[in-house]
Amino acid sequence: MGCSPFFCYKSGATRQQISTHTEDLPGDINTIRYTYKELARATENFNPSNKIGEGGFGSVYKGRLRNGKLIAVKVLSVESRQGLKEFLNELMSISNISHGNLVSLYGYCVEGNQRILVYNYLENNSLAQTLLGSGRSNIQFNWRSRVNICLGIARGLAYLHDDVNPHIVHRDIKASNILLDKDLTPKISDFGLAKLLPPNATHISTRVAGTL
Repeated sequence: MGCSPFFCYKSGATRQQISTHTEDLPGDINTIRYTYKELARATENFNPSNKIGEGGFGSVYKGRLRNGKLIAVKVLSVESRQGLKEFLNELMSISNISHGNLVSLYGYCVEGNQRILVYNYLENNSLAQTLLGSGRSNIQFNWRSRVNICLGIARGLAYLHDDVNPHIVHRDIKASNILLDKDLTPKISDFGLAKLLPPNATHISTRVAGTL
């Protein structure tokens, strides 16, 4: 992993310049730009049967790329100004960093008024859904699993707070924003409210943030 004064870049990833007239988009993003057509095909035209999540900022769909890779496609609400702010925050926060306890941002789509983020697909949904969801889960959380999940979340936060430059404050840690892969490795997700600390800052004061 190499570093610039602003971001740590994932080695081997394709760097791409965003060329768009949309206001405030970052100018240098280290991830893939997908077309809307590609993502529509991957999700069977955003079929409701592929919807795996929904929130105030938009909906998330399970998809499969032509190469067979499974993805999670987060479609930001067209009407919501907050949705655009979340889109920008996610791109600026995690497009150029990589850690075993963070979701991986594969890419994005900007076409017309569409703002879409593409992540790795995680088989066991969120910690909240697994523990409290309406569907019954066959996952058994023994004490070792619980400790490992807690430690993984702590390692992900420590990486954001201490090991990347600028440091990142998530501001919305909750069970629904902790996703689990097939091995129950926790992945911190949803960086829509994240804040980047200014250089040399040791703390940050913001308004009360978070979602229910």
